[in-house]
Amino acid sequence: MESYESFHILIIDDEENMRHMLGALLGPHGYAIDYADNGRVALEKLHTTTYDFVLCDVKMPDMDGMTFLQTARDLLESTTVIMMSAYGTLDMAIEAMKQGAYDFISKPFKTDEVLLALRKAEERESLKKENVQLRRHLAEVQNQGQTKGIIAKSKGMLDILALAQKVAPHKSTVLITGESGTGKELVARRILRESTRADGPFIALNCGALPESLMESELFGYKKGSFTGAEKDSKGVFVQADTGTLFLDEIGELPLAMQVKLLRVLQEGEIRPVGGTNLQKIDVRIIAATSRDLAKDVAEGTFRQDLYYRLNVIHLSIPPLRERSEDIPQLAEFFLQRFAGRYNIEVHGLAAGVLARLLAYQWPGNVRELENVMEHAVLMAEKKVILPENLPDVFGDTDAGRQRRIDDIFSGFSLKKAKRIFEARLIHRALDATEGNKSRAAGLLEISYPALLSKIKKYHLDLR
Repeated sequence: MESYESFHILIIDDEENMRHMLGALLGPHGYAIDYADNGRVALEKLHTTTYDFVLCDVKMPDMDGMTFLQTARDLLESTTVIMMSAYGTLDMAIEAMKQGAYDFISKPFKTDEVLLALRKAEERESLKKENVQLRRHLAEVQNQGQTKGIIAKSKGMLDILALAQKVAPHKSTVLITGESGTGKELVARRILRESTRADGPFIALNCGALPESLMESELFGYKKGSFTGAEKDSKGVFVQADTGTLFLDEIGELPLAMQVKLLRVLQEGEIRPVGGTNLQKIDVRIIAATSRDLAKDVAEGTFRQDLYYRLNVIHLSIPPLRERSEDIPQLAEFFLQRFAGRYNIEVHGLAAGVLARLLAYQWPGNVRELENVMEHAVLMAEKKVILPENLPDVFGDTDAGRQRRIDDIFSGFSLKKAKRIFEARLIHRALDATEGNKSRAAGLLEISYPALLSKIKKYHLDLR
């Protein structure tokens, strides 16, 4: 028998047989159960006890279910309410939702229907708690001034951050490798924050973005008159970073001639400006990064072996996002909050199914691509949650029956087939928008609750 985490539940029904049946059904699954035969008795219990769930009948003497729902609203703030009725109508279900109920079950019902409704409610409560914890974590990060830091939950990234913190206090050269968009510069800045050079300058230079003719003067500076256009002395990035940290991004793009000169600087701790005659001592910590396989480049003769060993004192290899899927939910939530705030758009979370698409995607652009995707989704959102259709077109292939354009969904001219496909698609959209709540989804679709259940069964819709 499947067991559930222990939850406290209140069953409100004027029929003793129904109370007994529900108690016999839920007791073996670990629920702690209290009973009330009308809304007024239930109201008294709520003043002394907090319940996780309430199963409440609609038609009862003394105080019916709808009156109870309205009267006890303040007491039910942290409680999930599921209404029950043998006389249920769509209007009644919608009214119950408006008054704060989570779901509506029509009597007579199958036993697994009650368990399924409670299971869905448990999942919803779990997600709400996770969201609260995550938002609290993000708020703490923002309060600490670390919004440019790294959000990580996966073991791979936590190991990288632990090693970064361990080596941060020392001057050792660090080589950070990883695919484009994985956050190599963020790791470099993390090392800086934890180091004794945190108050010193941090200079970042993309070696791949510099023309070879300007590279030496950019690195080491130049003297007035050393070349055409050199009208005054100029400090290079090594001098600018003196007593601090120099981040050399895309170090693998350095031409061989410059690799020789960089190696000498690392060995001797001194630089000579272009056109200068005197050497200048510098105190700079080097953190280098690349998306290239430097060991392979060494084997092919395009990168100097001695420079590679000089750079590779401490090696941090950042895993791609597809290999640390545990980080995706936190990163997605972080970017959602960032862009919702930036553009003043009221979006609070991800609808059911969206996270599954994000987790299934391979993320060739890594965290940078996820950031762009969430910005797109926030800008496209028309509801208070991100829906699947708010994601960029690249995610259409993850759910071929729902997200593709009309010409790609089916071939031919059958109206019957088109109707089946679009009904299934709209049902999924409604369930996504209501976080899996079938009663509210039926309201959006403007069909009855039983009709929705029938169509879900007819189209074999997978609601996981």
